[in-house]
Amino acid sequence: MAARELVVLGTASQAPTRTRNHNGYLLRWDGRGFLFDPGEGTQRQMLLAGVPSSAVHRILLSHFHGDHCLGLPGVVQRMSLDGVAHPVAAHYPASGQHFFDRLRHATAFADRAEIREEPVSADGVLAQDPAGTLEARRLEHPVESFGYRLVEPDGVRMLPDRLAAAGVAGPDVGRLQRDGVLRVGETTVRLADVSVPRPGQRFAFVMDTRMCDAVPALADGADLLVVESTFLAEDEALARQYGHLTARQAAQVAAQAGVRRLVLSHFSQRYPDPRRFADEARAEFDGDLVVAEDLQRVPVPARPAQAPVPDRGGAR
Repeated sequence: MAARELVVLGTASQAPTRTRNHNGYLLRWDGRGFLFDPGEGTQRQMLLAGVPSSAVHRILLSHFHGDHCLGLPGVVQRMSLDGVAHPVAAHYPASGQHFFDRLRHATAFADRAEIREEPVSADGVLAQDPAGTLEARRLEHPVESFGYRLVEPDGVRMLPDRLAAAGVAGPDVGRLQRDGVLRVGETTVRLADVSVPRPGQRFAFVMDTRMCDAVPALADGADLLVVESTFLAEDEALARQYGHLTARQAAQVAAQAGVRRLVLSHFSQRYPDPRRFADEARAEFDGDLVVAEDLQRVPVPARPAQAPVPDRGGAR
């Protein structure tokens, strides 16, 4: 199993089909789990995908249309049934608090899971998660909707040969990473002498929205972008009327934003052939394209190959 991957639990829009469940997406990121938009049937899809409820650390709802949230009661109740020991944060538009309350307590059950409500009311940083900084931006849909973005902090990649040459080993490596400088005998070793920069990775989730400034802002520089493409370009007027994107628009944003892997989802049942989404998107985006299918696993792309390591002359 990849350390960083998207588990696709459902890909339909308003109405599920014989082959597409309502929405549901689990981002697994180095032991952390982010469950986005659990539509109806998500609990069962998690079982089919081999994902336990304990894998979820945060639940994020873009908005309160049924195909994006009706699976919440089942997921929360399963967490209580399974005895999930860690707290689970729940992010959702604050304007829909009354909907969240109904979904959270939809039926009688032994309510043991610790669900920490963290509603979203404005653009900005939501939380500092062990995986990175979690951000939100308001989208444009007939009901209030938010997109989400996870940004891993930049770091460094240690160079074993230079560490060895400088005489840095064991716990001293951690001290050097933490303090940026280390005294080894009569020599001062600086972090920059034995490492190269390692840019953090980025994930973005953009569901129901018409084109607006928040879409490219969320997508900017994303290693993996999950974005709705409810309609094809031939129905762009309908897309705008109902607050959605076309496959062409999603691909254009991805190309302009420098996205590395684009995942299209949230398909209208009016289009029986998913190849049409791929054809339309590839005309605009020449990067890595995935037309999502239920129960598919999509790895977060590996970091780009490192540039040649410059010769800094060693420790001083």
